[in-house]
Amino acid sequence: MTQIKPLLLCGLLIYYDVYVNENLEPSAMQLRERDALPNATTYTISELAREFDITTRAIRFYENRGLLTPRREGQKRIYSRRDRTRLKLTLRGKRLGMTLAEIKEVFDLYDSAHGEERQLARYLEILEEKRQLFLQQRKDLEDALGELEDSMGRCRRILENKQRRESASG
Repeated sequence: MTQIKPLLLCGLLIYYDVYVNENLEPSAMQLRERDALPNATTYTISELAREFDITTRAIRFYENRGLLTPRREGQKRIYSRRDRTRLKLTLRGKRLGMTLAEIKEVFDLYDSAHGEERQLARYLEILEEKRQLFLQQRKDLEDALGELEDSMGRCRRILENKQRRESASG
């Protein structure tokens, strides 16, 4: 029996097939074993780098941080659909200001038994922290823009006064 399981991260809802035996959630190991099947879709590091417009070095960096777990055939890395999804979610999380440690924490919660509720709760905490940070940054930007506009107004008035004096005298 095939079930579609949602993986939530950074407002992106991704589904990937998981095989479920008697309605039990598959473990991370079962997912890796399933992805290692000969008929499973796989990707090379170059294909993923091209698709996501990142360097192969960046992909290896994410692998070293535990975000991706490709299987090896000698020196060659073989990435599964799961790895591709995790890479996509990692890049989305980074764009939203999440650290790699926060992204890994959400992945780890997802991989654990009954992790979806804990994952969502932690994800909400992270999002609220980022929201507060962005609100503060927006306030700081608005303050800076206000100061910039005040300075521009003063400069324009000074310039206009100088131009009026020059036209009156000349």
